[in-house]
Amino acid sequence: MPRTPDPAAPRAADPDLGAAISLLHAPAGATLPLHKLAPEAALKRLELAVVRRLEGFLHGDHLGLLPGAGSDMNDARPYQPGQDDVRRMDWAVTARTTVPHVRDTIADRELEVWALLDATPSMNWGTEGVTKRDLGIAAIATIGFLSQRMGDRFGGMIMRPEGLRRMPARSGRTALYALLRSMLDDPITPDRAAGTMGLARGLEQLGRIETRRGMRVIVSDFLSPTDSELNPNTPPDWERPLRRLSVRNQVLCVEVVDARELDFPDMGELLVRDPESEFARYVNTSDRGARARMNAASLAQRDRIRQAMRRAGVGHLQLRTDRDWVQDIARFVLTYRRTAGQLHQPPQGVMK
Repeated sequence: MPRTPDPAAPRAADPDLGAAISLLHAPAGATLPLHKLAPEAALKRLELAVVRRLEGFLHGDHLGLLPGAGSDMNDARPYQPGQDDVRRMDWAVTARTTVPHVRDTIADRELEVWALLDATPSMNWGTEGVTKRDLGIAAIATIGFLSQRMGDRFGGMIMRPEGLRRMPARSGRTALYALLRSMLDDPITPDRAAGTMGLARGLEQLGRIETRRGMRVIVSDFLSPTDSELNPNTPPDWERPLRRLSVRNQVLCVEVVDARELDFPDMGELLVRDPESEFARYVNTSDRGARARMNAASLAQRDRIRQAMRRAGVGHLQLRTDRDWVQDIARFVLTYRRTAGQLHQPPQGVMK
C-alpha cells in the first residue's frame, strides 16, 4: 500500500517508472501526461449513448439555437468562491437564507454531464505504470471526449477527505482539457488524511448541488476504510445515495482496481496497510493458502460492489491498471448503446 509521503521522493515523471514509484514512496504527482489520457483517434468512431433526454423531449438531441450558457433561469445553489461569477448572485435567496447563492442558467437543449472523482488515499495505489487515481482521470477524459457535442457541458468534482472541490461545467474541448489539467494538478492526498468526506456523503452532495437532470459519472474504487463486509446481500453505505442519484439522472459508475488487489503476488512476508485507517498487518504471501484466502476475499468484495450497482440500476464499468482502458471503454460503449435503454428506466413523466 502507499507509504508515508516523503518530501524528497521523486515525482513520477519518468514514463519508464510510472506508478512503480508508488511502491517506494507516495506519489507526488500525476503518473500520466495529459496527451496520453485518452487517444482521440481510437475514440473517433464511438459515441457514448445518453438514453435519457431529461428536462425535455429533445434535450441533447439538437444543437442549441444560441451560443453561450443560456438565459433561462434554473435553480439556485450555494455560491462557490473563486468558481462562480458574482454577477449571477441571487440576492433574494441570499437574503432569505443569509448564505450567498447564485442562480444557474439553462442553455437551449444542452446536455450536462458531471464527473465525480474519488481522490481519497486508497486511489493512490498502482503497480502497473499508473495509479488508480490517474486511471480514473483517464476514464473521465475518455467519457468526456465521447459525450461532447456542441453546446453540451462537462463539469467535475474532486472528492477529498476534507470536502469537495467543484469545477464549473463548461462546453468545448478547451474547457474539457482545462478540467483534466486541474484534476491532474490537484495535490495528492496523503495517507490517513483527516476528514469526514466519504463516497456516500460525496454522492449526496453531488445530488444536492447539481439538481438539473443529466448524466453523472462516478469514478472510484468504491472501498470504504471501515467496511469489511463481504456478504453481497448487505448493502454498502453508498448504495442508497447512489440509488437516489439514479432516479433523476443517468448514472455511470467507473470502478478502478489494481491488478495486485485481485491477485496477490508471492513476495514473502509483506506489510499490508490501509492508507485510510490505522489497520496494518504482516501477511506471509508465500503461503499458498493465505494468498487463496486473500484473493477469495477480494473477489467477494468486488462481487458485493457489482451487486450493489445492479440493485441501484446504474451502468457499471470496471477498469484495471494492467489493461488498456481505451479498449475496455470502447468495448463497454458498444455494449452499453444496446442495453442502456433497458438498464436506465426513467421515472414516470420523464421522456427518453
